[in-house]
Amino acid sequence: MTSTNDAQALKALVSDRANLREALKAADIAPLLMVLVHLGGDPAWLDRVQPYIKGPWSFHEEAPEALKAELREALVDLLADYAATGRALPVTPPMELLPHMLDVCVGQHVPPEYYPLVLEEMDLAGEDPKTVKWREPAKAATLADFKVLVIGAGFSGVAMGIKLKEAGIPFSIIEKNDSVGGTWYENSYPGCGVDTANHFYSYSFDNNHDWDHFFAKRDEIYKYIRRNAEKHRLAEQIRYNIEVTSTVWDDDAALWRVEARDSEGKLEHMTANVVVSAVGQLNRPSLPDIPGLSDFEGPAFHTARWNHEADIAGRRVGMIGTGASGMQVGPAIAPIVDHLTIFQRSPHWAMHNPLYFETVTDEKKWVLKNIPFYGKWFRFQLFWSSSDGFHSKLRIDPDWADKAHTLNADNAEVRKQLEAHIAKEVNYDPELIRKATPDYPPYGKRMLRDNHWYRMLVRPNVELVDTGIDHVEKDAVVTKDGVRHEVDVLVLATGFQARRLLTPMHVEGKDGVTIRESWGEDDPRAHFGITVPKFPNLFLIYGPNTNLAHGGSAVFHSECQIRYIMQGIRELIETNSAALEVKDAPFWEYQDKVDEAHRGMVWSHPGVTSWYKNKNGRVTANSPWRLVDYRNLTETFEPSEYDFRPADDKTEAAA
Repeated sequence: MTSTNDAQALKALVSDRANLREALKAADIAPLLMVLVHLGGDPAWLDRVQPYIKGPWSFHEEAPEALKAELREALVDLLADYAATGRALPVTPPMELLPHMLDVCVGQHVPPEYYPLVLEEMDLAGEDPKTVKWREPAKAATLADFKVLVIGAGFSGVAMGIKLKEAGIPFSIIEKNDSVGGTWYENSYPGCGVDTANHFYSYSFDNNHDWDHFFAKRDEIYKYIRRNAEKHRLAEQIRYNIEVTSTVWDDDAALWRVEARDSEGKLEHMTANVVVSAVGQLNRPSLPDIPGLSDFEGPAFHTARWNHEADIAGRRVGMIGTGASGMQVGPAIAPIVDHLTIFQRSPHWAMHNPLYFETVTDEKKWVLKNIPFYGKWFRFQLFWSSSDGFHSKLRIDPDWADKAHTLNADNAEVRKQLEAHIAKEVNYDPELIRKATPDYPPYGKRMLRDNHWYRMLVRPNVELVDTGIDHVEKDAVVTKDGVRHEVDVLVLATGFQARRLLTPMHVEGKDGVTIRESWGEDDPRAHFGITVPKFPNLFLIYGPNTNLAHGGSAVFHSECQIRYIMQGIRELIETNSAALEVKDAPFWEYQDKVDEAHRGMVWSHPGVTSWYKNKNGRVTANSPWRLVDYRNLTETFEPSEYDFRPADDKTEAAA
């Protein structure tokens, strides 16, 4: 918005002060306090309200109503003064107050190392600070023969397209489905939703103030991704219903030669200077190897390929798996099925959050849209509540006594709270407590949100079976104790082939080396999770060791990777290079750092078995870093870590 429009909007905002006062009652006090200090610069308000903010969530605030009313009135007066005098609203808060503001906003100390990240993530000026700009603008005019191919149009692929378009770099996006959305398009099972607060689980450059829930369901998230693709006019660059089957590096031409197959089986060949994989880790369902599964005569389907033609109402449903998808499906279908039998290999921890089912009222949406900077400060609150604040709870204390079940004192306190919640929700049933309580430390697997999973277990039509499955028959699942569980429908909540990144694509780099030869079947590695030796001009988003299992937003991580990739592409173009390839030394130095960091983290705990580890026990999926660490690692593309090949050292231009 221009300053003129801002002034007009501000005058309209304060034209009816009574309505404004009423509207502000829907605002959370912590971000509203930040707006008041941001615009007014009075530190006294911070000291007055600080004692009542006990943590980063809205339900951690205990301010008396009289103080809230006084704060709201002060903000109304301040906004009216800005409107009357015509002064422009300050984009940045008083920097000398920023440390105190951040601490008060979340009820905890925010270390100085976070200040650059916070200001960047809030994007107060409305001009994405992570956008990579040309250092030599004239180079943009030399791109007629340059092309980037992005594989996948999910959250990350769409964001990559947006940034490439901003830079004026020619690109195309290949998508195997008939729409954008990726995993949020493919997963449409009942109860599907996000377990990160979605005002944070969204692009930093496109805050959405119209979410209907604090933890959005699948349809809302899919529509958000689609809206961004439409808003940035990516239709011309996205090709649907075509899947990349092979991408081979032509070293003579310094090009990727890509083969793709459309929905009718027709093959197409194309070339690209740069390939960006945005297929992620969770896009190929993992089907269980259970004897007799193919003999089952009823509908049987994976959660990521939900069969909406199958009528489960009033039927006996068996669900195999109790991970993130299973925990969402179970409570969603239990009220409508005749009987739900859940086959559990191991239980997961799930944390209660009072906002999980809460809707965002129209009044709160109005505040998010109309009160200057409120949405930005609200986003910071959610960032802090959902990310690095509890990273220390995941570190193994070598001197800790109960290493089998907890990691340290803080982790033990979390376990105590989780156990109390489980016991209460299952009505203190000792058998359900035993079945539902993990024996590994909290956060050993991704901490899930309790969407009434535990209270579902006490329903008379739900049975939790923790005896292993022996085989499947035409109408039943038979467990190893010989019990035959008759079912009409089988739901496979069995996860994805996360260890076999990029499967089933054939990816072949220099000297004929394939990605499977480089990684083996289950040991993917990449520099910062993004680049791999022997694979020039290939960039990965959501690659090895970039999965977030301690909190945070996968969207935040992908934006860090996209900034790094955009800098790499800029370096390639501005140095007139045909190719860049990460050197072995920095690559292996980073692998050693990742492995060393993981040795002290919960995911390496000997009592934890998960898709995070490969067969040798190495953690290949997760990032061991705090979000601030990963942001700093990827903030600047370092050319010295790469070998560059001059553009004149090739025989063919891109087609």
